[in-house]
Amino acid sequence: MFTIAREWRLTNNANPCFGVRRNKETPRDYYAGDIVWNAVYDAAAQELKDAMDLAYLTGQRPADVLKVATTDLNSEFLIINQGKTAKKLRLRLEDEGVQSGLSSFINDLQERRALSGIKTSRLITNTSGLRMSQQMLRNRWDEAREKAAVKAATDGDNALAVLIRQFQFKGIHSKAASEIELTHASRLLGHTTEEMTKKVYRRVGEIIRPTK
Repeated sequence: MFTIAREWRLTNNANPCFGVRRNKETPRDYYAGDIVWNAVYDAAAQELKDAMDLAYLTGQRPADVLKVATTDLNSEFLIINQGKTAKKLRLRLEDEGVQSGLSSFINDLQERRALSGIKTSRLITNTSGLRMSQQMLRNRWDEAREKAAVKAATDGDNALAVLIRQFQFKGIHSKAASEIELTHASRLLGHTTEEMTKKVYRRVGEIIRPTK
């Protein structure tokens, strides 16, 4: 702020923060493994399951997941316009005639939407066909996560209950980035460098062989 004030000539004084060492930010390192994922997924309403699947298959942030619409389907691609990075991506739905998991999910979702009479262009909606807002997503997420945590605790696994309660929907973004090849993950997330992806969003260690 002080630097901007100097640029705008609101002051000629030296920036008093110059030379002050900044606090080092430590990226969140939480990773939701399959046990945590399945616990929340099994407790989720169908519309939340759809949002979770779309978030994982595309690797996109929650806001961008909720914006995906049928109008973004173009030939063999799903078009993504990332809000945070302003990157434009084309996610391939087929590779040499082989349908991707994303394509299978979208086809299944559209079939279910047609049976339910949902005509809204947004892919993620509530049961009435209204587009899913961030608050609606948050409410469904909190409910499913708590239900899963209570079940884990009732089953005597308090450690799992703790892990479940730490799981955030936005963590799906990092889960996806952690489970695919680094270069692929970096391009999918819209990062300018692989180092950013590796440092902030990769939450699992390097794959190595045991001694025997």
